Amino acid sequence: MLQHVYERACRCSSLDEVVIATDDEAIAAACRTFGAPVRMTASTHLSGTDRVAEVAAGHPQEIVVNIQGDEPLIDPGAIAVAVESLLENPEAQMATLKRRIERLDEITNPNVVKVVTDRRGFALYFSRSPIPFNRGGAVDYFKHIGLYVYRREFLLGYSGLPVGPLEQAERLEQLRALENGFAIHVAETEYESLGVDTPEDLARVQRHLGTLS
Repeated sequence: MLQHVYERACRCSSLDEVVIATDDEAIAAACRTFGAPVRMTASTHLSGTDRVAEVAAGHPQEIVVNIQGDEPLIDPGAIAVAVESLLENPEAQMATLKRRIERLDEITNPNVVKVVTDRRGFALYFSRSPIPFNRGGAVDYFKHIGLYVYRREFLLGYSGLPVGPLEQAERLEQLRALENGFAIHVAETEYESLGVDTPEDLARVQRHLGTLS
């Protein structure tokens, strides 16, 4: 699965370098078999963002992208959209992606994180619950695509930010930025995330990859 993520990320022209960060030597060894550069990190990180921050501290790039390892079908074009979202919105310290929800069951699925934004595309809130609550009006729901782009200085200070009650309740690391007053821009994409959170997700991705071979 990681090999698919790595190879697709390498196709994105917006990225200068792709590195896999892990605290697991077995994962590192597997990544080296397909030629991916690996950075070993501490095992005490609370989130993927904390892990990426450790690696970013040793690199000079001003923009850092966090691509999660459970997205084997990640679209290189979607990565580029997220990078442009941050570059075009200087008041944002982070950028990420959203996609319009088409399947009704995803609205109530806690494994599908929902996001609401203001008119300019800045995040108001992320939740595992259906947001906004619909009392009968016409409303669109958007799922969050778990890919993050950061400004380097913000990322390096992220681990030092206090973890608030919303992050603790939802178990969503991006809420740490919102709870501490930092802006996140959310660009819309047509990319359909097929993240692997459950055995059923894995089977679905394997079927999809089988149709591509």
